[in-house]
Amino acid sequence: MEARYWHATEDGRIQCDVCPRYCTLAEGQRGFCFVRAREDDRLALTTYGRSSGFCIDPIEKKPLNHFLPGTPVLSFGTAGCNLACTFCQNWDISKSRDVDRLAAPATPERIAEACVETGCRSVAFTYNDPVIFLEYAVDVAAACRARGVRTVAVTAGYVCEAPREELFAAMDATNVDLKAFTESFYRDVTKGHLEPVLDTLRWLRHETETWLEITTLLIPGLNDGEREVTELAEWIAGELGPDTPLHFSAFHPDWRMQDRPRTPASTLIRARDQARAAGLRYVYTGNVHDRAGDTTSCAGCGEALIQRDWYELKSYRLSADGTCSSCGAQLPGVFEPNPGMWGARRQPVTL
Repeated sequence: MEARYWHATEDGRIQCDVCPRYCTLAEGQRGFCFVRAREDDRLALTTYGRSSGFCIDPIEKKPLNHFLPGTPVLSFGTAGCNLACTFCQNWDISKSRDVDRLAAPATPERIAEACVETGCRSVAFTYNDPVIFLEYAVDVAAACRARGVRTVAVTAGYVCEAPREELFAAMDATNVDLKAFTESFYRDVTKGHLEPVLDTLRWLRHETETWLEITTLLIPGLNDGEREVTELAEWIAGELGPDTPLHFSAFHPDWRMQDRPRTPASTLIRARDQARAAGLRYVYTGNVHDRAGDTTSCAGCGEALIQRDWYELKSYRLSADGTCSSCGAQLPGVFEPNPGMWGARRQPVTL
C-alpha cells in the first residue's frame, strides 16, 4: 500500500515524514524502520494487512490501569521499529527483517469482526510501534470503532506532527513509553531523541481526548537514579498534570543488553514513592509482584478502589459512574458501569 507522509527532495530521493528520523531513500531502499520503503518513486508500507500474530490480553498488560479495567483486548503488531533500543523485549518482532514471517493477511474488517466474536472491548496496536504502520492501524481503528470496539496505541511517541494527529484521532487510549529522562540515554541507547517524545506527551494531554498513561522501564545503572526519577515525575506532574498514571516497569536482560541485572523490586518501590512525593497521584509498578504497586487508590480519601494481583482484579469499589464509592471523588480514566472479568489469561487467536 502507498504510504502517506513523504515528499520528493531536490536530489531525486524521497523523504519519509512520519517520524523525526526523516529517512531519505533512493529507489529500492527501506527506511530505518525497515517496513516503509521506496517502490516505483513512491513510499510504500510493506506490511499493510499482515501481522506477527494476534493474542487476547488483559488490558492491564498494555499497561492501562484506568481504561476499561478487567476487560480483554485483542493485541497485535507487525514488524520493524523506528527506534533501536538495545534492551528491546519484543526484539524478535520489532527488529525483524524477515517480513515474510508475518502471519496470514488480516483485513481491518476481519480484525474488527474478531474483536466482536471474542468479546474484546478494545484492540491494541502493540508489540512494535503503530507509528510505523500508521495507515494499517488507522484503517483497523476505523473498522473497530464502527462496531463499538475501542482502540489503544502502545507507542514510544516518536512521531511527527501531521501523522501524529491522524494516528491519535483514531485512538481512544494510549500508553507512551517514556524510556528515560535524559537526552544522552535516548541518543546512545535508542538512537533517537528525547524532546520529540516530550512534545508528543504534551500534545496528547492538552490537545486531544485520548486517555494517556505512561510507562518507564527502569534499567539498573542507566535510567534508575534517584535524581532522574524525581525529575521525570516532576515533569509529568507539572506538564501533564498529577492525575497522569505512571507505570515503572522492571527490566530483564534481553537482546543486546545482557550485561545488566534484572531490576530489583526495591528499585521500583523506591521510584513509586519518589513519584508520589513529586505530586503524582497514580503510580504503579510492573513486572514484579507488588500488590501495593498494583492498587488504584482514591486521591480524595485513600480508599483502595481497584485491587489487583498481577493482571487480575481482586476487588472493585468504583461506582457505575467511575466515582469512589466512599467519598464520591471522580477517578480519572475511562470506565464502564461494571468491571471486566477477563483475569490474567493470555489467549492466542487465529484469524
